[in-house]
Amino acid sequence: MKAETKERIDTLLREFHDLGSRLVGYPCNQDFDYSALLPFLSFSLNNVGDPFHASNFQSNTHEMEREVIGFFADLMRLPRDEAWGYVTSGGTEGNMYGMYIGRELFPNGVVYFSQDTHYSVVKILRVLKARNIMIKSQDSGEIDYDDLYETIRINRDVPVIVMANIGTTMKGAVDDVSRVREILTDLAVTDSYIHADAALSGMILPFVDDPQPYGFDEGFDSVAISGHKMIGSPLPSGVALTRRAYVSRIARAIEYVGVLDTTLTGSRNALTPLMIWYALREHGTEGFRDIVHACLNVAEYAVARFTDSGIPAWRNKNSPTVVFPKPSDEVVRKWQIAPYEDIAHLITMPHVTREIVDAVVDDVQRSLRQAG
Repeated sequence: MKAETKERIDTLLREFHDLGSRLVGYPCNQDFDYSALLPFLSFSLNNVGDPFHASNFQSNTHEMEREVIGFFADLMRLPRDEAWGYVTSGGTEGNMYGMYIGRELFPNGVVYFSQDTHYSVVKILRVLKARNIMIKSQDSGEIDYDDLYETIRINRDVPVIVMANIGTTMKGAVDDVSRVREILTDLAVTDSYIHADAALSGMILPFVDDPQPYGFDEGFDSVAISGHKMIGSPLPSGVALTRRAYVSRIARAIEYVGVLDTTLTGSRNALTPLMIWYALREHGTEGFRDIVHACLNVAEYAVARFTDSGIPAWRNKNSPTVVFPKPSDEVVRKWQIAPYEDIAHLITMPHVTREIVDAVVDDVQRSLRQAG
Protein backbone atom coordinates (compact mmCIF):
# COMPACT_ATOMS: atom_id res chain seq x y z
CA MET A 1 0.00 0.00 0.00
CA LYS A 2 1.32 3.44 -0.87
CA ALA A 3 2.17 5.67 2.09
CA GLU A 4 -0.21 8.40 0.92
CA THR A 5 -3.04 5.90 0.49
CA LYS A 6 -2.44 4.47 3.97
CA GLU A 7 -2.48 7.95 5.48
CA ARG A 8 -5.83 8.73 3.85
CA ILE A 9 -7.31 5.44 5.03
CA ASP A 10 -6.00 5.87 8.58
CA THR A 11 -7.41 9.39 8.74
CA LEU A 12 -10.80 8.23 7.52
CA LEU A 13 -10.83 5.36 10.02
CA ARG A 14 -10.06 7.72 12.92
CA GLU A 15 -12.88 9.98 11.76
CA PHE A 16 -15.35 7.10 11.65
CA HIS A 17 -14.32 5.93 15.13
CA ASP A 18 -15.07 9.42 16.44
CA LEU A 19 -18.36 9.76 14.59
CA GLY A 20 -19.48 6.29 15.67
CA SER A 21 -19.39 7.35 19.31
CA ARG A 22 -21.78 10.22 18.59
CA LEU A 23 -24.48 8.69 16.39
CA VAL A 24 -27.87 9.00 18.11
CA GLY A 25 -30.26 10.50 15.54
CA TYR A 26 -30.44 7.77 12.94
CA PRO A 27 -31.59 4.15 13.35
CA CYS A 28 -28.33 2.42 12.48
CA ASN A 29 -27.24 -0.23 14.96
CA GLN A 30 -23.46 -0.13 15.33
CA ASP A 31 -23.25 -2.99 17.80
CA PHE A 32 -22.18 -5.78 15.44
CA ASP A 33 -19.18 -7.91 14.53
CA TYR A 34 -18.91 -9.48 11.09
CA SER A 35 -15.17 -10.17 11.22
CA ALA A 36 -15.89 -13.89 10.68
CA LEU A 37 -17.11 -13.00 7.19
CA LEU A 38 -14.03 -11.02 6.10
CA PRO A 39 -12.63 -13.91 3.97
CA PHE A 40 -15.62 -13.52 1.63
CA LEU A 41 -14.23 -10.14 0.52
CA SER A 42 -11.71 -12.12 -1.54
CA PHE A 43 -14.41 -13.24 -3.98
CA SER A 44 -16.57 -11.57 -6.60
CA LEU A 45 -19.99 -12.55 -5.32
CA ASN A 46 -23.30 -11.75 -6.98
CA ASN A 47 -26.88 -12.70 -6.07
CA VAL A 48 -28.17 -11.92 -9.53
CA GLY A 49 -31.86 -12.63 -10.06
CA ASP A 50 -34.45 -14.54 -8.09
CA PRO A 51 -33.04 -16.19 -4.94
CA PHE A 52 -35.52 -19.05 -5.34
CA HIS A 53 -34.27 -19.91 -8.83
CA ALA A 54 -30.95 -21.49 -9.84
CA SER A 55 -28.43 -19.16 -11.50
CA ASN A 56 -25.65 -19.71 -14.02
CA PHE A 57 -23.55 -17.39 -11.85
CA GLN A 58 -22.82 -19.80 -9.03
CA SER A 59 -20.74 -17.62 -6.67
CA ASN A 60 -23.78 -16.45 -4.75
CA THR A 61 -25.42 -16.64 -1.33
CA HIS A 62 -28.92 -17.50 -2.56
CA GLU A 63 -29.20 -20.37 -0.08
CA MET A 64 -28.61 -18.05 2.89
CA GLU A 65 -30.89 -15.45 1.32
CA ARG A 66 -33.72 -17.98 1.16
CA GLU A 67 -33.22 -18.77 4.85
CA VAL A 68 -33.36 -15.05 5.64
CA ILE A 69 -36.65 -14.76 3.76
CA GLY A 70 -37.99 -17.77 5.67
CA PHE A 71 -37.11 -16.12 8.97
CA PHE A 72 -38.92 -12.91 8.05
CA ALA A 73 -41.90 -14.81 6.66
CA ASP A 74 -42.30 -16.46 10.07
CA LEU A 75 -41.81 -13.11 11.79
CA MET A 76 -44.48 -11.45 9.64
CA ARG A 77 -46.83 -14.45 9.94
CA LEU A 78 -46.80 -15.39 6.28
CA PRO A 79 -46.74 -19.15 5.52
CA ARG A 80 -43.39 -20.02 3.98
CA ASP A 81 -44.97 -21.83 1.04
CA GLU A 82 -46.80 -18.60 0.16
CA ALA A 83 -43.85 -16.28 0.77
CA TRP A 84 -41.43 -14.69 -1.66
CA GLY A 85 -38.82 -12.04 -1.08
CA TYR A 86 -35.25 -10.93 -1.49
CA VAL A 87 -32.56 -8.92 0.27
CA THR A 88 -32.55 -5.34 -1.00
CA SER A 89 -30.17 -2.39 -0.85
CA GLY A 90 -32.33 -0.81 1.86
CA GLY A 91 -35.72 0.61 2.73
CA THR A 92 -36.22 2.70 -0.39
CA GLU A 93 -35.80 -0.30 -2.69
CA GLY A 94 -38.09 -2.36 -0.45
CA ASN A 95 -40.78 0.32 -0.56
CA MET A 96 -40.38 0.69 -4.31
CA TYR A 97 -40.81 -3.04 -4.75
CA GLY A 98 -44.01 -3.05 -2.69
CA MET A 99 -45.41 -0.10 -4.64
CA TYR A 100 -44.33 -1.72 -7.91
CA ILE A 101 -46.23 -4.92 -7.11
CA GLY A 102 -49.30 -2.92 -6.04
CA ARG A 103 -49.18 -0.83 -9.21
CA GLU A 104 -48.78 -3.93 -11.40
CA LEU A 105 -51.77 -5.61 -9.73
CA PHE A 106 -53.88 -2.46 -9.99
CA PRO A 107 -52.53 -0.21 -12.77
CA ASN A 108 -55.33 2.31 -12.25
CA GLY A 109 -55.11 2.29 -8.47
CA VAL A 110 -54.56 5.33 -6.28
CA VAL A 111 -51.82 5.25 -3.64
CA TYR A 112 -52.69 6.73 -0.25
CA PHE A 113 -49.92 7.73 2.16
CA SER A 114 -49.67 10.03 5.17
CA GLN A 115 -47.77 13.27 5.71
CA ASP A 116 -45.32 11.39 7.93
CA THR A 117 -44.42 8.78 5.32
CA HIS A 118 -40.70 8.46 4.49
CA TYR A 119 -39.47 11.06 2.00
CA SER A 120 -38.52 8.36 -0.53
CA VAL A 121 -42.15 7.48 -1.20
CA VAL A 122 -42.93 10.67 -3.15
CA LYS A 123 -39.91 9.95 -5.35
CA ILE A 124 -40.97 6.32 -5.80
CA LEU A 125 -44.47 7.29 -6.85
CA ARG A 126 -43.06 9.78 -9.34
CA VAL A 127 -40.78 7.12 -10.84
CA LEU A 128 -43.68 4.64 -11.06
CA LYS A 129 -46.01 7.37 -12.36
CA ALA A 130 -48.60 6.18 -9.87
CA ARG A 131 -51.63 8.28 -8.99
CA ASN A 132 -51.48 9.26 -5.34
CA ILE A 133 -53.11 11.29 -2.59
CA MET A 134 -51.45 12.44 0.64
CA ILE A 135 -53.50 11.90 3.82
CA LYS A 136 -53.23 14.04 6.94
CA SER A 137 -51.34 12.75 9.96
CA GLN A 138 -52.25 12.96 13.61
CA ASP A 139 -49.91 14.83 15.96
CA SER A 140 -48.41 11.48 16.97
CA GLY A 141 -47.40 10.80 13.37
CA GLU A 142 -50.04 8.11 12.88
CA ILE A 143 -52.27 8.41 9.82
CA ASP A 144 -55.56 10.30 10.24
CA TYR A 145 -58.15 7.55 9.77
CA ASP A 146 -61.06 9.95 9.34
CA ASP A 147 -59.29 11.72 6.49
CA LEU A 148 -58.32 8.36 4.98
CA TYR A 149 -61.94 7.16 5.19
CA GLU A 150 -63.41 10.25 3.55
CA THR A 151 -60.78 10.40 0.82
CA ILE A 152 -61.22 6.74 -0.12
CA ARG A 153 -65.01 7.16 0.05
CA ILE A 154 -64.83 9.88 -2.59
CA ASN A 155 -62.69 7.62 -4.80
CA ARG A 156 -64.21 4.27 -3.86
CA ASP A 157 -64.65 3.19 -7.47
CA VAL A 158 -60.86 3.11 -7.92
CA PRO A 159 -58.55 0.37 -6.55
CA VAL A 160 -56.88 1.37 -3.28
CA ILE A 161 -53.14 1.02 -2.64
CA VAL A 162 -52.08 2.03 0.87
CA MET A 163 -48.56 2.81 2.04
CA ALA A 164 -48.76 2.03 5.77
CA ASN A 165 -46.10 3.24 8.18
CA ILE A 166 -44.98 0.69 10.74
CA GLY A 167 -42.79 3.17 12.57
CA THR A 168 -42.63 6.65 10.99
CA THR A 169 -39.29 8.28 10.30
CA MET A 170 -39.43 11.16 12.79
CA LYS A 171 -41.87 9.98 15.47
CA GLY A 172 -41.90 6.18 15.30
CA ALA A 173 -45.69 6.07 14.88
CA VAL A 174 -47.40 2.88 13.72
CA ASP A 175 -50.42 2.97 11.40
CA ASP A 176 -53.10 0.48 12.45
CA VAL A 177 -53.37 -1.80 9.40
CA SER A 178 -56.31 -3.69 10.89
CA ARG A 179 -58.21 -0.41 11.13
CA VAL A 180 -57.27 0.40 7.53
CA ARG A 181 -58.69 -2.97 6.49
CA GLU A 182 -61.88 -2.19 8.41
CA ILE A 183 -62.20 1.06 6.46
CA LEU A 184 -61.83 -0.79 3.17
CA THR A 185 -64.41 -3.36 4.24
CA ASP A 186 -66.84 -0.70 5.42
CA LEU A 187 -66.56 1.11 2.08
CA ALA A 188 -66.93 -2.18 0.17
CA VAL A 189 -63.59 -1.69 -1.60
CA THR A 190 -62.92 -4.95 -3.42
CA ASP A 191 -59.57 -4.15 -5.05
CA SER A 192 -56.92 -3.14 -2.53
CA TYR A 193 -53.28 -3.59 -1.62
CA ILE A 194 -51.39 -2.59 1.54
CA HIS A 195 -47.63 -2.18 1.60
CA ALA A 196 -46.01 -1.72 5.00
CA ASP A 197 -42.87 0.33 5.53
CA ALA A 198 -41.56 -1.46 8.62
CA ALA A 199 -37.92 -0.44 8.19
CA LEU A 200 -37.22 -0.23 11.93
CA SER A 201 -40.32 -1.48 13.73
CA GLY A 202 -40.49 -4.67 11.68
CA MET A 203 -37.71 -5.90 13.96
CA ILE A 204 -39.37 -4.49 17.10
CA LEU A 205 -43.08 -5.36 17.14
CA PRO A 206 -42.57 -9.16 16.86
CA PHE A 207 -40.52 -9.07 20.07
CA VAL A 208 -42.66 -6.95 22.42
CA ASP A 209 -45.44 -8.12 24.73
CA ASP A 210 -48.19 -5.83 23.43
CA PRO A 211 -47.53 -4.94 19.78
CA GLN A 212 -49.67 -2.82 17.52
CA PRO A 213 -51.25 -4.81 14.67
CA TYR A 214 -48.67 -5.97 12.13
CA GLY A 215 -48.10 -8.86 9.75
CA PHE A 216 -49.80 -10.48 6.79
CA ASP A 217 -52.58 -11.86 8.99
CA GLU A 218 -53.43 -8.27 9.94
CA GLY A 219 -53.51 -6.96 6.37
CA PHE A 220 -50.03 -6.68 4.84
CA ASP A 221 -49.67 -7.55 1.17
CA SER A 222 -45.98 -6.68 1.20
CA VAL A 223 -43.48 -5.31 3.70
CA ALA A 224 -40.03 -3.74 3.70
CA ILE A 225 -37.72 -4.21 6.70
CA SER A 226 -34.20 -2.83 6.99
CA GLY A 227 -31.14 -4.92 7.80
CA HIS A 228 -28.79 -2.11 8.85
CA LYS A 229 -31.21 -0.76 11.44
CA MET A 230 -32.11 -3.03 14.38
CA ILE A 231 -30.11 -5.99 13.08
CA GLY A 232 -27.03 -3.92 12.29
CA SER A 233 -24.78 -4.02 9.24
CA PRO A 234 -21.82 -2.06 7.83
CA LEU A 235 -23.71 -1.90 4.53
CA PRO A 236 -27.26 -0.63 3.92
CA SER A 237 -29.60 -3.55 3.35
CA GLY A 238 -33.16 -4.70 3.79
CA VAL A 239 -35.74 -7.33 3.01
CA ALA A 240 -38.70 -7.06 0.65
CA LEU A 241 -41.34 -9.67 1.43
CA THR A 242 -44.62 -10.40 -0.35
CA ARG A 243 -46.82 -13.24 -1.55
CA ARG A 244 -45.39 -15.59 -4.17
CA ALA A 245 -48.64 -15.42 -6.17
CA TYR A 246 -48.17 -11.67 -6.72
CA VAL A 247 -44.58 -12.03 -7.94
CA SER A 248 -45.47 -14.72 -10.47
CA ARG A 249 -47.33 -12.07 -12.44
CA ILE A 250 -44.18 -10.03 -13.12
CA ALA A 251 -41.52 -12.77 -13.49
CA ARG A 252 -39.52 -13.05 -16.72
CA ALA A 253 -36.96 -15.72 -17.65
CA ILE A 254 -33.50 -14.36 -18.54
CA GLU A 255 -31.39 -16.79 -20.58
CA TYR A 256 -28.10 -14.87 -20.16
CA VAL A 257 -27.83 -15.61 -16.44
CA GLY A 258 -30.31 -18.48 -16.30
CA VAL A 259 -32.58 -16.90 -13.71
CA LEU A 260 -36.02 -15.41 -13.30
CA ASP A 261 -36.04 -11.62 -13.33
CA THR A 262 -38.24 -10.81 -10.34
CA THR A 263 -36.22 -8.21 -8.43
CA LEU A 264 -35.79 -4.50 -9.13
CA THR A 265 -32.06 -4.76 -9.69
CA GLY A 266 -30.11 -7.22 -11.82
CA SER A 267 -26.80 -7.83 -10.07
CA ARG A 268 -27.36 -7.77 -6.32
CA ASN A 269 -25.16 -7.64 -3.25
CA ALA A 270 -24.33 -11.16 -2.03
CA LEU A 271 -22.60 -10.02 1.17
CA THR A 272 -25.61 -8.38 2.84
CA PRO A 273 -27.76 -11.55 2.73
CA LEU A 274 -24.80 -13.37 4.27
CA MET A 275 -24.50 -10.72 7.01
CA ILE A 276 -28.20 -10.79 7.86
CA TRP A 277 -28.15 -14.60 7.86
CA TYR A 278 -25.13 -14.58 10.18
CA ALA A 279 -26.76 -12.11 12.59
CA LEU A 280 -29.99 -14.10 12.70
CA ARG A 281 -28.04 -17.30 13.42
CA GLU A 282 -25.91 -15.66 16.11
CA HIS A 283 -28.70 -13.86 17.99
CA GLY A 284 -31.75 -15.98 17.30
CA THR A 285 -35.29 -14.95 18.19
CA GLU A 286 -34.66 -14.73 21.93
CA GLY A 287 -31.48 -12.75 21.39
CA PHE A 288 -33.35 -10.12 19.40
CA ARG A 289 -36.08 -10.07 22.00
CA ASP A 290 -33.48 -9.14 24.61
CA ILE A 291 -31.94 -6.53 22.31
CA VAL A 292 -35.31 -4.89 21.61
CA HIS A 293 -36.30 -4.81 25.27
CA ALA A 294 -32.97 -3.23 26.18
CA CYS A 295 -33.41 -0.52 23.52
CA LEU A 296 -36.93 0.32 24.70
CA ASN A 297 -35.76 0.49 28.31
CA VAL A 298 -33.09 3.03 27.33
CA ALA A 299 -35.74 4.98 25.38
CA GLU A 300 -37.93 5.15 28.48
CA TYR A 301 -34.92 6.30 30.47
CA ALA A 302 -34.25 9.02 27.87
CA VAL A 303 -37.81 10.36 28.12
CA ALA A 304 -37.51 10.48 31.92
CA ARG A 305 -34.08 12.08 31.76
CA PHE A 306 -35.29 14.81 29.38
CA THR A 307 -38.41 15.42 31.47
CA ASP A 308 -36.46 15.65 34.72
CA SER A 309 -34.26 18.24 33.02
CA GLY A 310 -37.27 20.38 32.15
CA ILE A 311 -37.31 19.40 28.49
CA PRO A 312 -40.62 18.07 27.09
CA ALA A 313 -39.98 14.69 25.48
CA TRP A 314 -42.13 11.77 24.44
CA ARG A 315 -42.20 8.58 22.39
CA ASN A 316 -44.84 6.45 20.77
CA LYS A 317 -45.75 3.02 22.11
CA ASN A 318 -43.07 0.37 21.42
CA SER A 319 -40.77 2.94 19.84
CA PRO A 320 -37.10 3.72 20.55
CA THR A 321 -37.58 7.13 18.91
CA VAL A 322 -37.56 9.90 21.53
CA VAL A 323 -38.91 13.28 20.34
CA PHE A 324 -37.87 16.59 21.92
CA PRO A 325 -37.50 20.30 20.95
CA LYS A 326 -34.89 21.01 18.31
CA PRO A 327 -31.59 22.14 19.88
CA SER A 328 -28.88 24.33 18.31
CA ASP A 329 -27.21 23.40 15.05
CA GLU A 330 -24.03 22.77 17.00
CA VAL A 331 -25.68 20.08 19.13
CA VAL A 332 -27.44 18.61 16.12
CA ARG A 333 -24.13 18.26 14.32
CA LYS A 334 -22.18 16.98 17.33
CA TRP A 335 -24.58 14.12 18.04
CA GLN A 336 -25.83 13.61 14.47
CA ILE A 337 -29.36 14.29 15.69
CA ALA A 338 -32.21 14.18 13.16
CA PRO A 339 -34.14 17.52 13.08
CA TYR A 340 -37.44 18.39 11.45
CA GLU A 341 -38.96 21.86 11.71
CA ASP A 342 -39.12 22.59 15.47
CA ILE A 343 -38.51 19.07 16.76
CA ALA A 344 -35.67 16.57 16.82
CA HIS A 345 -35.24 12.99 17.89
CA LEU A 346 -32.75 10.49 19.16
CA ILE A 347 -33.15 6.77 18.61
CA THR A 348 -31.93 4.37 21.26
CA MET A 349 -30.31 1.77 19.05
CA PRO A 350 -28.31 -1.01 20.77
CA HIS A 351 -25.10 1.04 20.79
CA VAL A 352 -26.79 4.03 22.51
CA THR A 353 -26.16 3.69 26.25
CA ARG A 354 -27.64 5.56 29.19
CA GLU A 355 -24.33 7.40 29.53
CA ILE A 356 -24.67 8.64 25.94
CA VAL A 357 -28.26 9.70 26.67
CA ASP A 358 -27.05 11.66 29.71
CA ALA A 359 -24.47 13.50 27.62
CA VAL A 360 -27.02 14.32 24.90
CA VAL A 361 -29.59 15.60 27.40
CA ASP A 362 -26.99 17.82 29.07
CA ASP A 363 -25.99 19.36 25.72
CA VAL A 364 -29.62 19.83 24.63
CA GLN A 365 -30.51 21.42 27.97
CA ARG A 366 -27.58 23.81 27.72
CA SER A 367 -28.48 24.66 24.13
CA LEU A 368 -32.15 25.38 24.87
CA ARG A 369 -31.23 27.47 27.91
CA GLN A 370 -28.86 29.62 25.86
CA ALA A 371 -31.53 30.06 23.17
CA GLY A 372 -33.69 31.31 25.90
